[in-house]
Amino acid sequence: MTIPLPADPTVTAPDGSDVRVLAGGGRGSMAHFELAAGRTSAAIVHRSVEELWFVIGGVAEMWRSDAQHEEVTRLGAGTSLSIPVGTRFQFRSLGPEPFRAVGVTMPPWPGADEAVFVEGPWQPS
Repeated sequence: MTIPLPADPTVTAPDGSDVRVLAGGGRGSMAHFELAAGRTSAAIVHRSVEELWFVIGGVAEMWRSDAQHEEVTRLGAGTSLSIPVGTRFQFRSLGPEPFRAVGVTMPPWPGADEAVFVEGPWQPS
């Protein structure tokens, strides 16, 4: 399967980011995520998937929280991060350009019911 980056978003994620669906297979799916400058996502937790992200542009802060640890991490181009199953997370785009990342979801994204809204540190916009 070969898929070029779509010019327009394919869908809006439950957290509010624009998603351009990329390649996928039986064990995982990949997408390009974008959050406009100055925007804050909704805080969510995934029911059954884990995600790996690689930041390709912009600057953001990512809040992640699980039973053992809570942190806010600054993200910029070239940074990778993991969002294990059951980790609550929220991110906000800082600076003058959109925050952009490529994410791999394992197993593949099952649908909108996968994301559960939770309380996060910031007000979504």
